[in-house]
Amino acid sequence: MNIAAADPTADPAAALFPRQQALLTSLADQDRYRRLIPRAGHDFSSNDYLGLAASDEMRTAAMAALQRGVPVGAGGSRLLRGNDSEHQQLEEEAAVFFGSEAALFMGGGFNANVAIFATLPQRGDLVLYDDLIHASVREGMRLGRAETQNFAHNDLADAARVISDWRAAGGIGQVWIAVEAVYSMDGDLAPLTELMALADASGGVLVVDEAHATGLFGPQGRGLAHDIAHRPNVISLHTCGKALGASGALICAPKVLIDMLINKGRIFIFATAPSPLNAALVRASLALLQQDTSRIDRAWEVIDHAHAEAARLCGLTGFACQILPVITGGDGRTMQLASDLQALGYDIRGIRPPTVPAGTSRLRVSITLNTSKSVVTEMFTDLAQVLERRP
Repeated sequence: MNIAAADPTADPAAALFPRQQALLTSLADQDRYRRLIPRAGHDFSSNDYLGLAASDEMRTAAMAALQRGVPVGAGGSRLLRGNDSEHQQLEEEAAVFFGSEAALFMGGGFNANVAIFATLPQRGDLVLYDDLIHASVREGMRLGRAETQNFAHNDLADAARVISDWRAAGGIGQVWIAVEAVYSMDGDLAPLTELMALADASGGVLVVDEAHATGLFGPQGRGLAHDIAHRPNVISLHTCGKALGASGALICAPKVLIDMLINKGRIFIFATAPSPLNAALVRASLALLQQDTSRIDRAWEVIDHAHAEAARLCGLTGFACQILPVITGGDGRTMQLASDLQALGYDIRGIRPPTVPAGTSRLRVSITLNTSKSVVTEMFTDLAQVLERRP
């Protein structure tokens, strides 16, 4: 693929940025050059798990918010004139809903994780993170002051060993254990009960990214950490752009930590506040979950159907949630399988290293209320044929 020639007559900018051009050309040569493509086909790739993003309920909420005068833009940072009553009402309501002492609304989950790990762990502390933790956590750790060490995915014994070794080597600070409630590429769940016990035993803090659990797990979609979110050594993060159908993120934590983020979190302090209109939409989404859990029930009906059809038609088993990873091995085969399925009308994407570990390229099948049971059955019928055709 020839993405651009480093020829000033053809592309003057490429000649000005030869190193960047060389990196892009290298990506193209490896068939790893990313491009933005329009939506097409049945939705098996989004995180809109409850089908709220384009729902009549959210459209109605948006129109009602505009009619009552909610601003579209904030106009400044929260510490200046950008602090709108919609932000504050959302934070108060979210703290009650998710069970924490306080909450802080951020522009997105990536920003929120960066804020947490760049700001809260201090010099001399240890951030202990699961091997499969999200890139946003890694970016926050890179900007932070604490030591960082990983532990094998969902391996409590390895996590305890790392803490013990760190203490034995002279580590005296606080331990911050970073995990995801539902892992976005593997679709497995964190052992939160055991992790909470480990945090308690080590005098540590458990930080749970609920991005792919919010809206589906727990009473009324309150997440997998709903029963521990009230504890003083727990932080839970709930993104609003997945099952909640809007955008942004809510950091739920003890007030002292929320105050720390407001006072020292540079990504919060120096950023324009999220749209008040978007805060109003998140409020509407949370209210909807409290008033009516039928969407959650229907989502799980489709998810359970997908698990059954994956087993019946493709022999694929072991799935725990709405994310069904179909491990295919080689990068080339993975992308060809994805292309085959897209040609059949299914929006399914191939995921390759470094997003996932080497040798584990996969199709990431995401089940949402945007897709019916009958289409789910059709997709797994076609997937079985495609897998057989490309062994």
